[in-house]
Amino acid sequence: MEKESIFIKGVNKVFDGEAILKNIDLEIKGGEFFSILGPSGCGKTTLLRILAGFIKADEGVVYLGNKKISDLPANLRPINTIFQKYALFPNLSVYENISFSLRLKNESDEYIEKEVKKMLKMIDLEGYENKKPNNLSGGQQQRVSIARALINKPKVLLLDEPLSALDAKLRQALLIELDNIHEEVGITFVFITHDQQEALSISDRIAVMNKGEILQVGTPAEVYESPDDIFVADFIGENNFIQGKVIKINSEIHATLYSERHGEILFEMDKEVKIGDVVKLSIRPEKIKVTKNFPKKTDERFNILKVYVHEVIYTGFQSKYFVWIGGDENIPMRAFKQHAVYFEDDDTSVKWDEEAYISWNSEDSYLVEVVKGDVNDKG
Repeated sequence: MEKESIFIKGVNKVFDGEAILKNIDLEIKGGEFFSILGPSGCGKTTLLRILAGFIKADEGVVYLGNKKISDLPANLRPINTIFQKYALFPNLSVYENISFSLRLKNESDEYIEKEVKKMLKMIDLEGYENKKPNNLSGGQQQRVSIARALINKPKVLLLDEPLSALDAKLRQALLIELDNIHEEVGITFVFITHDQQEALSISDRIAVMNKGEILQVGTPAEVYESPDDIFVADFIGENNFIQGKVIKINSEIHATLYSERHGEILFEMDKEVKIGDVVKLSIRPEKIKVTKNFPKKTDERFNILKVYVHEVIYTGFQSKYFVWIGGDENIPMRAFKQHAVYFEDDDTSVKWDEEAYISWNSEDSYLVEVVKGDVNDKG
């Protein structure tokens, strides 16, 4: 089957005088697992419903390949949708639920049996064909929903927060199954979620949305490691932010800011700055090392701050350190230590309610915002 890209151009949507989607331009490549990620109310489900044909955009067009589908009704689009609720027919068996759309098309019994068997094998529910939905777990019911959608051989499968009703362990298991199903069928999956971990773990690319706008599109690594703005940096993963005034251009790639709260901080200039600009940096907690003694293996590229360890939370695979800069409770930072990571000078003696040091490489001080001119720099 030809893998046709989806092109969304200039899409706007207003409900009750409120702009829900604002000039959305987006390309979803044929065959990729594409996630649209954002908080509740950001417009992601509205965008999905426009793709599905359930509602019409006020302005803009949608193409599938070189064919305009904006004006096509939902039933004429080669697109199927999986919802949060399984929407299975409770009085029909698994076999009858999966085969329902083929029955409507008057396909032959032989063809239906062949296709249903193929779907049952793919979703690992062979032997369950005669069971009713109320005899299945939530994860099994969602797999039946997926099979019922895929048996139509759509070019695009839309998934509207399909895992939100499941518990955490089951979500993880079904994510893996979704990824395997996507690999097997090879069509375009568009996955709507507010859960950053879901999006990061399964997507080829992610579009991050907020307030009806797409803020960044990129691979999971790109949106996590190189966020385009402060919302993306704050929404995806945990973060520390430092704001200050640029006081020195150290080299072609390094500069120094001064913050009244943190002192002098060295960072890499991945955006153009000049002396006097106020900038905001993000530093991921896992990039920060915590040691009881002054760090041994550092050089002039490292930032080192003396801290007071306010709290330590052990979570199994990592410990989370909540520290105060210079002992000031109004200047908190977070550092996460992965227990599987080994350092030659690893210091495991850092405990709650004592002084310590945090350090990180300047390349991990990611520049997320530049404010030209002299503004409040107390960050």
